[in-house]
Amino acid sequence: MLSLPYTLVAVPTLVLTAMASVNGLGSVEPHLSQDPEQPVRHPLPSQEAISALPPDGGEEFNRLVFEKSPYLLQHARNPVDWYPWSEEAFRAAKTQNKPIFLSIGYSTCHWCHVMEHESFEDEDVARLLNDGFICIKLDREERPDLDHVYMTVTQAMNQGSGGWPMTVVMTPDKKPFFAGTYFPKSGRYGRWGMTDLLPRLTEAWSTQHEGLLRQADQVTAQLALLVKGVAGEELDSTTLDAAYAGLARRFDPGKGGFNTAPKFPVPHNLRFLLRYHRRNGQAHALDMVETTLREMCKGGVWDHVGFGFHRYSTDREWFVPHFEKMLYDQALLTMAYLEAWQVTGREEYAQTAREILTYVSRDLTAPGGGFFSAEDADSEGEEGLFYLWTEKQLADVLGAEDAEFAARWWGVTAEGNYHEEGTGKATGQNILFLDQDLREREAASGESQAANAERIEGIRRRLFTAREPRIHPFKDDKVLTDWNGLMIGAYAMAARVLDDAAYAEIAVRAGDNLLNVLRAEDGSLYKVARLGQSAGSGLLEDYAFASWGLLELFETSQELRFLKAARELVDYMLVEFEDADAGGFFLSSASGEQLIVRPKESTDGAIPSGNSMATLALLRLGRLTGEVKYETAAAKSLEGLSGSITRAPGSHTQFLMGLDFALGPTKEVVVTGDPADPKTQDALRRIHRPFVPSKVVILRPSSGYEALAKVVPYVELQGVVGEGPTLYLCQDFACQAPTGDVQSVVEALVGIVRSEEKTP
Repeated sequence: MLSLPYTLVAVPTLVLTAMASVNGLGSVEPHLSQDPEQPVRHPLPSQEAISALPPDGGEEFNRLVFEKSPYLLQHARNPVDWYPWSEEAFRAAKTQNKPIFLSIGYSTCHWCHVMEHESFEDEDVARLLNDGFICIKLDREERPDLDHVYMTVTQAMNQGSGGWPMTVVMTPDKKPFFAGTYFPKSGRYGRWGMTDLLPRLTEAWSTQHEGLLRQADQVTAQLALLVKGVAGEELDSTTLDAAYAGLARRFDPGKGGFNTAPKFPVPHNLRFLLRYHRRNGQAHALDMVETTLREMCKGGVWDHVGFGFHRYSTDREWFVPHFEKMLYDQALLTMAYLEAWQVTGREEYAQTAREILTYVSRDLTAPGGGFFSAEDADSEGEEGLFYLWTEKQLADVLGAEDAEFAARWWGVTAEGNYHEEGTGKATGQNILFLDQDLREREAASGESQAANAERIEGIRRRLFTAREPRIHPFKDDKVLTDWNGLMIGAYAMAARVLDDAAYAEIAVRAGDNLLNVLRAEDGSLYKVARLGQSAGSGLLEDYAFASWGLLELFETSQELRFLKAARELVDYMLVEFEDADAGGFFLSSASGEQLIVRPKESTDGAIPSGNSMATLALLRLGRLTGEVKYETAAAKSLEGLSGSITRAPGSHTQFLMGLDFALGPTKEVVVTGDPADPKTQDALRRIHRPFVPSKVVILRPSSGYEALAKVVPYVELQGVVGEGPTLYLCQDFACQAPTGDVQSVVEALVGIVRSEEKTP
């Protein structure tokens, strides 16, 4: 339960105490001005803007109608006089002496929609907001730097609890003094409602103005401490051990994953464990990965008809998902399944990776080659409706015999396994999920697993065709630079590991789109593109993820332009984002908007932190080019954030993938030969197949290599020796003799690295 705060105890945890004066007010009727200032209504700028808006609502609009973000456009018809985050809003707040009401969310956030319908579409709430506040609506996916700053405040004010929608009230100088998450229109079940909360905040701003300003200053001072990275002792393999031990303690041995409910995929945990298994031969690390990947694919969190993973499971069993689908989940999970296939050779993991990419290619790929951000959980106003099935619907589509088989295969019943939220009443609708015991019984009943698989695939295709005419969930069609970097990397990895040229073509097209649409003429990155227009200044995540994705794309395509572009982005990142004194990288650029604090985030959340991806990109770029400055910057980053990492190693697993790379032994492989020669391509294919995450690979043409040598000088003298391709293998700054024996190089690559072989 959230209390209305006034004072903040000046300690690092920002403990809230209740506002005594407000607590003594008792019940206060909402104060509505008899002649409130009416929200600004704007004519639509174009027919294109009309088509971009959600279809429901009237024909009056607020300022958000001019924005590109689908989330902001969803609120363009609200009676609230919304501003986007802009200097115009802060000037208005100062001129009118009003606090800022900041609401942060994203387009596929279920409770963001609920709060909009309950409160922001309500005329009474709108009058309270317009009368007492300057209201700003912010898309967290467009401004993760601002989201990080104010989420830190929200969590600190609410005993670690936070989420979206996020509600922050602050001074015209952007300094917060109140924060919470979802608020209904009217208070219920001990939770403040908007009609209770807003009059109290307005009253406090009027009668206790100076006190609120002092407390906002204190909040900001404490915030500066909370968003700084912390240096500590040098990181080594014991940090990897600590992260593994922590994950092992949290592991759910029955259903996989690392907590109870809700349960999130967190693919970087799995990818770290694969590296830990390779380094130490720890069997349980691999078991945790495989259990999690298998159980996720069985549950309702996997779309058994159309493929792709939903955001998370609301329960321990991966059964009832929150139905939104995010691009970054598809990218990160593709990589986890690919690497699990490399380690184990189990075809089911490769198949899942292919199916994820099928979904992304079909439903999340923009006409220009980039990737859309997400699909909503809701359709027709109901969460999950698009994905649910009744027993009758199966029969109508499949006929009696196949419907009965499908119902047994996917756990469909007449009463339904999906229940109303709150009442728990069965709806007759079903989430499709796999019962492993059922599959084993089916196999034992006389039909082979191959026959079952062929039959169920035919059924799946028919269900997919029948599902397509349904009203689809809303698609967030903005193209984000950072998430596109992840997806480019995933496609590039799939092309390389699975030897599939079609994936390489998709990755190259998306890479070109990023460089042509999301990069400005001065070499800097935009944050987002939509409807053919780019906007917003790139943040750390954009440079880190884009450069990492381009490095993956270079290793797959061996097209030099992608390596050069990655290096240019990293060089820009070093100038604009690096903390040259303490190491690591700030979220916002030195030349961009100056926030109340300049945060530096190391923790990996649903997606890896910008710092962790920047560090890995620097390490890989250093080994690819031989330029020491990149590895030096990576070492400074690990050193400057080592205290934060050591305190919570299990929350820094992407960072620890970089540490694993840095600890080595790293391996550089140069394949010199004619790129058109099948023997050269076969050598590359065999080198790419095994799981060796600490390697980098370069194809050096036997002729016409001069441009490559300008970027990678050490290939200058690595020519062909004898007939056919020649391989050069270097490990931790020591090189073996050139050889034409591909198998010997593969064997050297796949040798298990024992802990005593590490080099600090």
